Amino acid sequence: MKRLLASWLFILLITCVPALSQASAKDEKDINGVVKEFGQAIVNRDKPGFIKLFMNPSVTWQSVLSDESLAQIKKRRPDAVKAKYQKDLNANRFIDGIVNSKNTSEETFSNIKIDTDGDVAVVSFDYSFLSNGRKTNWGKECWLLVRTGEGWKITTLAYSVIYPSEAT
Repeated sequence: MKRLLASWLFILLITCVPALSQASAKDEKDINGVVKEFGQAIVNRDKPGFIKLFMNPSVTWQSVLSDESLAQIKKRRPDAVKAKYQKDLNANRFIDGIVNSKNTSEETFSNIKIDTDGDVAVVSFDYSFLSNGRKTNWGKECWLLVRTGEGWKITTLAYSVIYPSEAT
């Protein structure tokens, strides 16, 4: 009886694991696609393409300055804070700034990590933001996504900000 049960469990395991792996690979591919579309929408100044990546484009984003960047800013603005809530910092404001700028913009991504159960996902990566080809800031970015009937959508976005050191 134990051998029959062990055999049955083994068969169940080898038939289910490939299906789980395939679903995870598809999810990772789809989520990587969201990251790629995010970057392309910035380069192409594609507001509709950018906004469709979000569950709600008015969801607040949260930034946090590195200690070094905060110290630099405090030299000019002593009241600056490390992490300030700004209700108007969101996808609409971000892409509008890019669309309305005379400068070219690009955001690059590296070290992308995805953790998902197929319905929710956390994505983190290193980013660099470029204006006219010059790196203006960089850091770590994290997204929370949900899988909807229309695909993966970003629900939350938080990122650290590191500015280049001031010339001494």
